[in-house]
Amino acid sequence: MKRPELLLPVRSWPNLKSALNYANAVYFGAKDLNMRARAGNFTLNDIKKVVDICHKNKIKAYLTINVVIYQKDIKTLEKVLNAAKKAKIDAIICWDWAVIEAAKKRNLPIHISTQANISNSKTATMYKNLGAKRIVLARECSLADIKKIKKETDIEIETFIHGAMCVSISGRCYLSSYLYGKSANCGDCLQPCRQNWTLKNEENNEIVCEGKYLMSAKDLCMIEHVPELIKAGITSFKVEGRLRDARYVETTGKCYKEAINAVLNKTYTLEKINDWLKQLKSVYNRGFSTGFYYSKPGKNEFTYDSANTQATHTRKQIGIVTNYYPKNKVAAVRILTDKLNIGDEIIVEGKTTYIKQIAESINLNTKSTNSAKKGDIIGLKLNDKARKNDWIYVVKNKNK
Repeated sequence: MKRPELLLPVRSWPNLKSALNYANAVYFGAKDLNMRARAGNFTLNDIKKVVDICHKNKIKAYLTINVVIYQKDIKTLEKVLNAAKKAKIDAIICWDWAVIEAAKKRNLPIHISTQANISNSKTATMYKNLGAKRIVLARECSLADIKKIKKETDIEIETFIHGAMCVSISGRCYLSSYLYGKSANCGDCLQPCRQNWTLKNEENNEIVCEGKYLMSAKDLCMIEHVPELIKAGITSFKVEGRLRDARYVETTGKCYKEAINAVLNKTYTLEKINDWLKQLKSVYNRGFSTGFYYSKPGKNEFTYDSANTQATHTRKQIGIVTNYYPKNKVAAVRILTDKLNIGDEIIVEGKTTYIKQIAESINLNTKSTNSAKKGDIIGLKLNDKARKNDWIYVVKNKNK
């Protein structure tokens, strides 16, 4: 079996750093013209920096320009693609014809976005004939569909294997635009599907139903089915999550990389699956389902009682870095809330920093200590470089 590419989402420098040990490729947006306008994203000047870091780590970098392009966007599109060309981006993820043509003129490889709703081999072949290197299949395709499309085409196939699911076909939702004037197809979705809704009949009587969150779909999770996905010949396994934090990116990347390795090494076991599921449940999720892979989603694929995360763990902000001493790899940290104990899992995160480790050495007033409380200024041994004003978080089990 051929090893699939593991493609992770990146919205910021911490997220990029968290992906480097696990991804074969990352996808990200510039400030404009991508489907995650609220994700933070990178500037045009950052594109080359992102690509350089990825290539240095032997990782591919794909730029998303996957929104509807209006006439007012043409000049911006030209600027973004020029920056991508200069940065030597590995591919442009797109579907609007304005982007496809402009990318082709610059000889930039094209991956057709899931927004195009490619659901059959005829459409896949059409895009190949038009110059596309890869297609991102519609999430509504079943595993049987994917196998047939792969068999009947000669083009790279990318599918989502983990992360949030949209209640509308291929994310082509108009509800946010209708209610708030914020278009999902231009990256501004305010996710009304995650809100509390009441169902009423024409006589204004409230209808009793499963719950209040009538349109909140569970997250996709295919960690239990990696062998079938590899056998299907999928080129790239894509993790959704450009609105989620670095710990999510790192955890999903770690679990799916280990799962892929285990399948190829013939060490994929139920015990490992259960461990991966436990880790995946510890970060942001709305519950798990297999989406459309094996059947059309029914009522069990929705989270009727809540649209919030069901993660078993959360991170709590407890302090801030006031200085860093590179020679000793020690950060001076002011504890602002709660306590920090030896053995706690901590995250240090800032504009460009991402460190996750166990707190192994705490120094207070030049003496070693097992814990620190609010108001203390401590020396904290770190595994990597921190920066002034980076935040310190403790990862806590919600059930303890």
